[in-house]
Amino acid sequence: MNLTLRTVRQDELSEFKKEMQKAFQLGAEAEYGETDMQILPEADIDRSLDTDGAIAYAAVIGNEIVGGAIIVINEQTQHNHLDFLFVKVGVQSKGIGQAIWSEIERLHPDTKVWETCTPYFEKRNIHFYINRCGFHAVEFYNPKHPDPHESGKPDMDSDDDGCMFRFEKVME
Repeated sequence: MNLTLRTVRQDELSEFKKEMQKAFQLGAEAEYGETDMQILPEADIDRSLDTDGAIAYAAVIGNEIVGGAIIVINEQTQHNHLDFLFVKVGVQSKGIGQAIWSEIERLHPDTKVWETCTPYFEKRNIHFYINRCGFHAVEFYNPKHPDPHESGKPDMDSDDDGCMFRFEKVME
C-alpha cells in the first residue's frame, strides 16, 4: 500500500470533517443501531484542531483521501496525543488504519509517549489500538472515575455514561 500522510489543506477541511463524522457514526451505529444523534459533533473536531500543537493529517492513496488523523504534539514533553484517527467509510478493513498509525509514528520519532482514548463499546478500536498498534489500556473512565480533562458531569441518561478507555504507548 502506497499511503502517505500530508497536512489537511484549508480547502479540504470541511470534507475531512464530514468523512471523519461518517466513520465515527458508522462505528456507533454498528453497535447501537441507527440514530439521529450525531456521534461526533463538529465542535469536538474544532476543539481538537484549535488545540496548541494540533496537526490534522489526510491519509492519501493515489489522489484519494482514504482517512486521516488529528494529533497534538507537545514539543517540550513529547507526551503526545492522538485525538482522532479514522478510515473513510467503504475502505475499512484493508490495513489503512494501521498504515496511518505507522506513518504518524514515523513522522514523530521524538515522541516518548502516545496517548489516546476510545469509547468502551468500540471493540474494533480496542482491538486496533492494543493488538495492531501496541498501545496498553491504562485507565477506564466512568461515572465513578471521570476523565479529569472533560468538563461537566457524565450524561447519566446516555447509553454509555461517558465510559472510555485511555491507552498509552511508551516509545523506546
